[in-house]
Amino acid sequence: MILMLVAIVAGCGGCGGDGESGGSGADRDRSIVIRVGYFPNLTHAQAIIGAARGDFAAAAAASTLSDNIKIEFTVFNAGPSAVEALLAKAIDLIYVGPNPSVNGFIRSQGRALQVIAGCCSGGAVMVVRPESGIIDPASLKGKHLATPQLGNTQDVALRHYLAANGLKTTEQGGSVRLTPIANPDILALFRRQEIDGAWVPEPWGARLVIEGGGQIFIDETDHWPGGQFCTALIAVNREFADQHPDLVKVWLTAHVDLTLWIRENPAAAKAIVNSEIARLTGKELPQDVLDSAFERLTVTYDPLPDTLDAMAQRAYEMGFLGDAPPNLTNFCNPKILNEILRERGLSPIGP
Repeated sequence: MILMLVAIVAGCGGCGGDGESGGSGADRDRSIVIRVGYFPNLTHAQAIIGAARGDFAAAAAASTLSDNIKIEFTVFNAGPSAVEALLAKAIDLIYVGPNPSVNGFIRSQGRALQVIAGCCSGGAVMVVRPESGIIDPASLKGKHLATPQLGNTQDVALRHYLAANGLKTTEQGGSVRLTPIANPDILALFRRQEIDGAWVPEPWGARLVIEGGGQIFIDETDHWPGGQFCTALIAVNREFADQHPDLVKVWLTAHVDLTLWIRENPAAAKAIVNSEIARLTGKELPQDVLDSAFERLTVTYDPLPDTLDAMAQRAYEMGFLGDAPPNLTNFCNPKILNEILRERGLSPIGP
């Protein structure tokens, strides 16, 4: 569900309105619009800060592209709806979770969507009510759990965890009731003791703990080699990327710079993110929620391709990707990202 449309930010630059430098005067006068989607979650910090400060517009203005580049931001609640917008060509670029991206790639047979960078590692937890009696996988029997949306990254993670521990949902004939519902509603149900636990991204994990009195049952970083796994990434409409590769590079350059800035300035980054979350959702996060949530995530530009493969396999096993094993050839293309990293003297990521 699209929550709101944020203001258009305009930038100005040099030449190449068709996405290539050295264009004609007509090209320089041509208007280019980049339609970008993201969530008001801490795992999308680069998008939130870049939109608030105008980093992306500034990068476009400093480039040698069109003199009339506009950026339209749309805020989403969960991944499947964001990917639907990308497939429908209503959005050009999205900050989104891995599983909806994989699903969109498979559905379009690899033609409509491609991953071009990472955004966040970690920042996903399962929180339970202490009164629920959940202390181990076996105690999940008969419990009512929630995730942000059917088929989103946390939904697949929870379903995989249940299956790995021999548990089935009620829709599979088992005893675990699983309800996909928006993050704000998860918190409300949790506080009313109408659900026993939820697998959510930050800051919702911290909010369930601090505002809802819950406790962390699973920190997903503990279930991945090296404690790293992709929580959020950047996916682009391939038609847009083919038409405007220079514009994609400008965007990713700002994204890399934002990632490095956040790592070096965590306090300032948290303040901006919190101010924007308040503007977008109507409520600022308490400082203890903000600090707790940030401790469990790592901003990155690396999409962590190996974990994307593993997540795709899990989604397939959970029945979200059709009857054939997923073929992710060309799903993740770090070519432009690696150009930027080399230009900055940083190590490129793997294919």
